[in-house]
Amino acid sequence: MTLPDGLDAALSAFAARRPLLVASDYDGVLAPLVGDPSDAVPEAGAAEALGRLAGIDGVTVAIVSGRGVADLQATSGLTGPFRWVGSHGAEFDGPLAGDLAARRDALAERLAPAVSRVPGARLEVKPASVAVHVREVPDRAAAAALLDEARSLADSSLTLKPGKEVLELAVTDADKGSALLRLAADLGAVATLYLGDDVTDEDAFRVLGEDDVTVKIGDGETAAAHRLPDTAAAVGLLDRLGALLS
Repeated sequence: MTLPDGLDAALSAFAARRPLLVASDYDGVLAPLVGDPSDAVPEAGAAEALGRLAGIDGVTVAIVSGRGVADLQATSGLTGPFRWVGSHGAEFDGPLAGDLAARRDALAERLAPAVSRVPGARLEVKPASVAVHVREVPDRAAAAALLDEARSLADSSLTLKPGKEVLELAVTDADKGSALLRLAADLGAVATLYLGDDVTDEDAFRVLGEDDVTVKIGDGETAAAHRLPDTAAAVGLLDRLGALLS
């Protein structure tokens, strides 16, 4: 595919440096958004593109997601020498502390009655959060009201992470931006490429610097420097970067 001139120039400059961190969200970037997150399979060519990049000397590929790492690996089916960052950065090279699970379970119990009253709504329990999904709620007013009720049930110890047809309530204050900075520092990366599509990806877009490349997938306001329309275009970008790096 042909990338916008500004993005292609930024990729060319990025590819000339080493070591590099190439990181991406999963849902909405590497996989099209679907009603049931367990059905989110990778876009055609995504696995191959990521594998090629991960095999290049001086390049580290990371998958950064709001999903738990185990769920992300199982759902995506992606395998390779990737770094996995889950739960919006709360899962970073190791499991969560046990006390967080207890807080998460209590939160799920508090939210369950409200979710059960709305046909099509779904409660998802993740390693460090509970998510209220309304993508498949046919009554849009009821969907909005449910998200408002979930916000009202949250106490000050929780971190709210709104997304596309979902509200996630996290028991940690981790975010994708701080996780990316930490990973880049651990790797000694001189530049980072990050692809994201949702509100929580803005944390990453905002903290990355002028030597980095930030790409928003899809519509909506963003702090990213560049934009592509969809998941197929995101895979095209990864293919183009692979060609530049080779």
